[in-house]
Amino acid sequence: MNQEQPIIVGLDIGTTKIAAIAGRKNEFGKLEILGFGRANSNGVKHGQVLNIDETIKAIRLALDNCYASNPNLSVSEVYVGIAGHHIKSLQTRGDIVRQHTEDEITQLEIDQLVADQYKTYIPAGDQIIDVIPQEYAVDNFQNIISPIGYGGIKVGANFHIITGDKNAIKNINRAVEKSGLQTKDLVLQPLASAAAVMGQEDLEAGVAIVDIGGGTTDLAVFYEGILKHTAVIPFGGENITNDIKTGLGVLKTQAEQMKVQFGSALSNEAKGNAFITIPGLRGMPAKEISVKNLANIIQARMSEIMDFVSYHLKQVGLDNKMLNGGIVLTGGGSQLKHLIQLTEYVTGLNARIGFPTEHLAAGQIEELAKPTYSTCIGLILKGYSDYEHNRKQFDQLHMKVEIPAALRRQAGLAEMEMPEDEIQRARVKNRKGIKDFWGKFKDGIIDLFKEEEDHAL
Repeated sequence: MNQEQPIIVGLDIGTTKIAAIAGRKNEFGKLEILGFGRANSNGVKHGQVLNIDETIKAIRLALDNCYASNPNLSVSEVYVGIAGHHIKSLQTRGDIVRQHTEDEITQLEIDQLVADQYKTYIPAGDQIIDVIPQEYAVDNFQNIISPIGYGGIKVGANFHIITGDKNAIKNINRAVEKSGLQTKDLVLQPLASAAAVMGQEDLEAGVAIVDIGGGTTDLAVFYEGILKHTAVIPFGGENITNDIKTGLGVLKTQAEQMKVQFGSALSNEAKGNAFITIPGLRGMPAKEISVKNLANIIQARMSEIMDFVSYHLKQVGLDNKMLNGGIVLTGGGSQLKHLIQLTEYVTGLNARIGFPTEHLAAGQIEELAKPTYSTCIGLILKGYSDYEHNRKQFDQLHMKVEIPAALRRQAGLAEMEMPEDEIQRARVKNRKGIKDFWGKFKDGIIDLFKEEEDHAL
């Protein structure tokens, strides 16, 4: 273990679950999981914190479970994911005319250009969460990734601006603070998920990350190395469960169990003569549920979600097979049987399941390699990006914490010894990949959320 690296904690506040994962990078640049806890979520609907007290209880329970997995841990700061149907995005264009045209363009001028975009008009009650530069232009030179060092009179850029509801943002912060934690940063969930399941080659090829959560489906679209679009679709796995409950007249717990055990996203793949027996309530006769009918309900809702994905891709002109990397499905809802086939049928693009294994060290428990935890793993990676860019901002408290046996899959899966030259190559490759990814996004957005009261205009 590399004891000099900080321990970073991701907190995923979801509609169906709240997960807290503590991790630290090893000498190969991979994440070693030092603590893991989860709890059922009751105070969150469609990605928004509606009941703060219930959310606090769930966060504390997830933290308690995290401490139970590793009693040596101490958590004070967390990286928190933000989603919900209040999240919106828009494209803008910004330019500045330079004062000293004979000098090279500096980082200070670029920071000023980005800062100016925070003055963009947005509807009352919303606030800008993040401003992400896409490509720059210097005078007549277009599509520049980084203009620092160029010379010219005018510098401009296209920007992707992400906004959210002020009250929704405050509710997240209040729930985290009242749980005894401090929010180190708020990160848009589709960007966190993308960091966890996507490599640098995906970024260049063009890919759409579709994170199917309990209450929302988050979308992030990348093309030619640039974030082109983000969206939050207000439907997720819980909507499917409620449809099954209503359509088949069963309890919500039974609907969820049937969806996970027997559900399929393609009714053609379901056996027409297969039935599920549900015990009757309070002496009522048992109920026979057709597996085909179950699949029909799931396919209808999943097709609707994928229609939204297709709509968003058309909005930015990236349908018609322009995304060579296709669609990467992640999140808990991505584990439905035959979902890849349905996605390919509806969108016309290749699809695959995205697992957060690329950045995980060997020997972690299998549970954490599931798509369910992509957002949480991505939040830790965001923390490491901050740390590697500005080490001074982190508390230099290096605790000696070992990985408990419970968090290892098998003792036999300890990391293999590698020659020194391979270790160096692994370090450089992993460090570069994460820096390249997060380097495209503006850091430090949490300062925007620290206000407790809105200032009157």
